[in-house]
This record gives sequence, structure tokens and C-alpha cells, in this order.
Amino acid sequence: MKELFENMTTKPLHNFHIPVMGLAYTIDSPIRVAQYGISSVISIIDDEILEKMKNFYNLKFNLNYFGISTKTEDYRAKRITAYLDMVDDIVNEKFESFKQEISKNKESLKDFVAMLPNTSEVKAGLQNLISQKENWSFAIKNFIESNLKPGNIDVNIMTKVDKDNYKNKEQLPVMYNDAHASLRGFANSKLSSSMVLSAGMNPRLYSYMEEFEDFFPNENGVIKKKIILKVSDFRSAMIQGNFLAKKGLWVSEYRIESGLNCGGHAFATEGMLLGPIMEEFKQKKNDLIQSAHTLMISALEQKGKYVPEKPLEMKITVQGGVGTSEEHDFLLKNYQVDSVGWGSPFLLVPEATSVDAQTRNLLLQSKQQDFYLSNISPLGVPFNTVKGTSNELLKYQKEAEGKYGSSCPKKLLALSKEYSPEGTCTASKKYQDIKLKELYAEQDALTAKEFDRKKSEITDKACLCVGLVNAAYMEQDIEIKGEKQGVVICPGPNIAFFDKEVSLAEMVKHIYGNTNILSENFRPNMFINELKMYVDYFKNEITASSAQITHSQTKKWNAFKKNILEGIEYYHDLFKTSPFFRNGLSDISMKLQSYKLELAAVEIPQVEK
Repeated sequence: MKELFENMTTKPLHNFHIPVMGLAYTIDSPIRVAQYGISSVISIIDDEILEKMKNFYNLKFNLNYFGISTKTEDYRAKRITAYLDMVDDIVNEKFESFKQEISKNKESLKDFVAMLPNTSEVKAGLQNLISQKENWSFAIKNFIESNLKPGNIDVNIMTKVDKDNYKNKEQLPVMYNDAHASLRGFANSKLSSSMVLSAGMNPRLYSYMEEFEDFFPNENGVIKKKIILKVSDFRSAMIQGNFLAKKGLWVSEYRIESGLNCGGHAFATEGMLLGPIMEEFKQKKNDLIQSAHTLMISALEQKGKYVPEKPLEMKITVQGGVGTSEEHDFLLKNYQVDSVGWGSPFLLVPEATSVDAQTRNLLLQSKQQDFYLSNISPLGVPFNTVKGTSNELLKYQKEAEGKYGSSCPKKLLALSKEYSPEGTCTASKKYQDIKLKELYAEQDALTAKEFDRKKSEITDKACLCVGLVNAAYMEQDIEIKGEKQGVVICPGPNIAFFDKEVSLAEMVKHIYGNTNILSENFRPNMFINELKMYVDYFKNEITASSAQITHSQTKKWNAFKKNILEGIEYYHDLFKTSPFFRNGLSDISMKLQSYKLELAAVEIPQVEK
């Protein structure tokens, strides 16, 4: 028995994770699921909801955390630190209670074992101990202490949501910018976990990490605060990873996300599909490691810090559109990834995510055509959402009364400097009133169609700062002050194929192939579904182009088309030899040929001579 304990490691219990969703859909997910070894990600850009959730859980668990006023010096960072410390306290306490429960209650232990991956050594070890009759509880307790650990409490920062802040009309130093304060809040917390940086490189923010010791390896080569970069292609990963390595900072994980088959903001690649992107990471992972290691040790030597003798661990993970255990296993085995992100389906798991009943019901009832890529984000980036949200209905009511825009109470996305050096949000009433006034002034020079298009471009924008947190307030019955905004939700289009509320255990068993929660309706393979999105996106880009065509535009379109066609050929070759997806191979082959023909029929406009 002792040998069994010694051979086991405390590596992650699960090979999936729950990515960040919106500003608040995973705001307390670690409190809900970490005791089962499931890792999840909290958005930490909005200090207001973190403070309110901290106060909520402070009362619920009778803790000793105090409120932090906006009058407090550096209140944003301090609120973030306090919330994360509190989540860590709660998770650790729940984990200890959970270990006690499963070491004494055989049925609870069996339920937990049923949630573990079928390939898990921990699962095999526990099953072996369960079958024993003598000294059962003592052996289980020792095994649990040696092999179980809670899931990670990871955090997410959108790097571009880094607005300058002001006090008494005076601009504050850069360290008080939104993303900078969020980073500092995480760095000062007692967590030993990872920070996911998304939405591209922010050199100023990346450089700020150098000021915190927890981001550097200690004398044992351990990094307390790890860096995860969410990327959509290999080139971006190499550039960002090397930039950080030159500062002595190691990227512990590259989290690859589908450009279009994802939730929230969609950053379309230049026609590069997920399969070929993952293949490049698989083939060139060692290049990433060696390049970063060489640069990092040089930087650490210059700083007089501990220098690891060999490269540190670097994980590759993937997320975006996965929906079956076969797809999950394929990503793990074919691309040798360390974990697969399951996001939007967890919006239908009340035990895991914070969603109000009305919005969850909307997700359950909505069909494939109801999920769409919208223009509602003030960032000007396409944004995945669903028709019929309470935010959308309230917006229509206001527009019927001739009212446009939001009161903009939080100003997290007040990034436009067009009318004010302090920044204005394009979803705000202030901004839209000015824009609409300008539009009406030029109305006579526009066709009715042009006028309507320009008006929609202005008024489509929604207040995400409020809309993306209201569901959490509503679920926990926390008072919502200010203008009624309703809920904005940002699921990936893959959620269209999930149509029932399920328990956490059911969802995890579905991921590992021990049950099936999908309905009988046909669901295309995740790679085919993404391919369709890219073909549709490409066609819409050309159709919607109203400006004069330029050489750079046609060059971009030709490259986009070429990359999709090369992706189709890659899939043709891949699926011929892969042992996966054999049951759906004929449909996959037919769809690949169909989209190839559809793409070939698209004529790219030429520059007029």
C-alpha cells in the first residue's frame, strides 16, 4: 500500500477546466467546484462586483472580511486582493470538509470517484481501496491526503481593458489603470495560482509584472503566480512569450482558443482553423520552450535572481466548441494537450456558474439560429451572444421612446478619447447622443440604407459592464442599483446543442464519456462547426464591405481564403488516418467538400483601376 502512495503525484485531478465567462458567470465558480479538483477562472477587472460578492459570502460563511470603500487609497487593487483571499479561505475549508466526508462515507466517495477521468491513476487507486474490507477508512484517509488537491483559483484580465483613471480631474499614475490595478490585486493576494491574460499584448502591463516577486521562480524553480496567455495562433504565442521571457518571466501555459467558436469576444484569425493551429503548437512546442528559456535565464542572471538549470514546465491547453467526450479525448491525445476548456455548457450547470433563472431558461430554449456574432461590444470587437436577453428587450423599449445609450455607471470600457481625454464608452448615452446628432446633421447626404446602417452602428452597443454582472446579482438576490439594464450573456455558439439543465456530476460524466447529455438532434463535429463559422464570416466580410476596395484588403481576403482552404485539406488528411470520429466520417468528408466548393465560388472583389 505504501508503494501505491509513493507512486502517485498530486497532479491535477481533471483534464478539463472551466474558462472565464463574462465578468461574473464564473465569479464564484471556485467556491462551487474547486473542492472536487476542478479548476476555474474568475474575471477580476470589475472591483465592484468582487466587493459585493465578498460581502455576500462574508455574511454567508460568517467570516471576518471588512468592506472596502471607494474612498480607500488603491481601493480597486485592495478589493481584488481581499476577494481572492476570501475565496482561497472558503475553498480550503470546503476542501477539508469534503475530504472528511469522502473518507467516512463510502457512497459519497463512490459519487466522487464516478466524476474522475477513466484514465486517472487516482481513480484506479480509490477504486482499489473501496473494494477492500479491512481498515477501509484509514487507508482512504491516507490516500486522500497524499493525492487530492483542490482545483485552481485562477484569474483573468483582459489586457486592453486598461483605462486611465482620474481623481479630481488629475490623471493618476499608470499603476492605477484598471488592468494594472487588477494585476496588483492578484499579485498581492495569497493565492498560488495562475493569471490568464487575454485579448492580446499590452507591453506596459506585461512590464508591470516585473515589480512582483511572485511571478519569478524561487530557488526551487517554483512560481507562485503563474502566467497563462490566451492566444489564437502560434506566432502570437512566440512573440508574447519571448517578450515576457526577456523580462525573466515564464509563460507556464498557452491557452489556445478558437477564434470564432468561443464565448464572449471573438477574435477571428486570418482564416486559420483550430486543427492546423493546434498541429503547429504540437510540432513547435519545443521551439517555444527553448526560445523562452534562453531569453529568461539571461534576464534572470542580469537581475541577480535564481536561474533554473532547465526549462520550467510549459502546458498547452485548448478551448472553444468542444461538446462530446470523443472530441475531448481527441484533443488530449492527438494534440497532446494538458487540459481542455469546457465553457458555455457549464452555464447550464447551476452548481458551477452564476446565472439567473430567466437567462438560463433562455439558453435552454434557444436554437442554433438564435446564437449570433453581434456588434454590441463597446470594444468594437465581434461579440457572441443570444437573441432575446432581458438587456436586448429593455433596449428596444427605450428606443421606442427615442432613448439611446446607457448611463455608464462603471466606465470600465470608457476607452474612446474622441470627445474627452478621460475617455467615453461608445455604449453610453453621452457618446451616442453626440454621434446621433452628428449623423442627423448629415442625413440629407445619405441614402436611407446608409443612414440606417450608420445609426445601427452607433446604437447597437450595449453596456457590458452592467449587463454581464447582473445575472450574478439576480441569482444571489443582491440589490441592483441604478438604471435598469437587464442581463447580457455571451455563450459560444456550441451551447445551441445543449438543451437541458444538468447537475455538475452529469456534466463531468458527459465530458469523460460516462453518460450523454446531448439531445438526439444532429450536432456537427466541432471542427466542421468552426469551419462553417469561418466560411460564413469570410462571406459576410466581403458582402458587408462598403468602402472602396484597396490592395491591402484584397491581399487580406486572399490570405484568409487560402488559409481556410489549406485547413480543409489538413482535415481531409487528418480524418482519413485518425481512429477518432469514424462513425461520422462520411458526414465530415461531405461537409469538408461542400465548404470547399462554397469557398471556391466566392469571388474576391478587385481594386478598381
